[in-house]
Amino acid sequence: MLTSPVQDMAKTTLVIIPCYNEEASIQTVIEEVMAILPDFKILVINDCSKDKTSEVARKTGKATVIDLPVNLGVGGAVQTGLKFCMRNQAEFAVKLDGDGQHDPEYIQAIIQPLFEHKADIVIGSRFLKENTGFQSTFLRRLGIRFLQLVCRLLTGQRITDPTSGFRAYNRRAIEFMANHYPSFDYPEPEEIVLASKNGLKMIEVPVQMRARKAGVSTISSAVSVYYMLKVTLAMIFIFLRNPEREMS
Repeated sequence: MLTSPVQDMAKTTLVIIPCYNEEASIQTVIEEVMAILPDFKILVINDCSKDKTSEVARKTGKATVIDLPVNLGVGGAVQTGLKFCMRNQAEFAVKLDGDGQHDPEYIQAIIQPLFEHKADIVIGSRFLKENTGFQSTFLRRLGIRFLQLVCRLLTGQRITDPTSGFRAYNRRAIEFMANHYPSFDYPEPEEIVLASKNGLKMIEVPVQMRARKAGVSTISSAVSVYYMLKVTLAMIFIFLRNPEREMS
């Protein structure tokens, strides 16, 4: 009996959802993924939430939940998920946020280039086509434009949505990032420089994003300048250091 491409993906792909205080949205996110891709396995990384994120995720009965003993930030939570993928022989991983901004309808589109051996990492971009989805603030869009320029200067590649956390990884990328994923709170732009520096091929595919279902972003207008400075310096430091030995 022939299997469909989606069934083939389900056998080898793990959906990683890093979470911090997402009790109001995580159940909906899990149920949306399962409604669209019922055979996929879901891993929730609860980054020492102060609310009932872990309890709510477990009650769905549809996800494996890892509770971190201390808050590691986004970088540590994602790296935990990638280490889990590596140790459980997952060939592909797709990462989406627990706040509902990433539409699971696009998961298959993000994974497909990996199955076709077109890339090691695929980024879901809201800017490849006209953005008819959720519009972030003007200040946030200005910051993204600046990070586009920094990525272009440091990698030679045009990445239209460097802050997007909606990403997919093949086995090569999983094994590398499981050991070297950036440990900062906002690791997505740094990951792009790190991947480029170490020979991992990246492409983008168009997606639409939504407003978060609940809660507030950790990047407020008050900390945006600090965020930009911190991320830019981290990107430069990654660019200046030598490639990791196992990817040479």
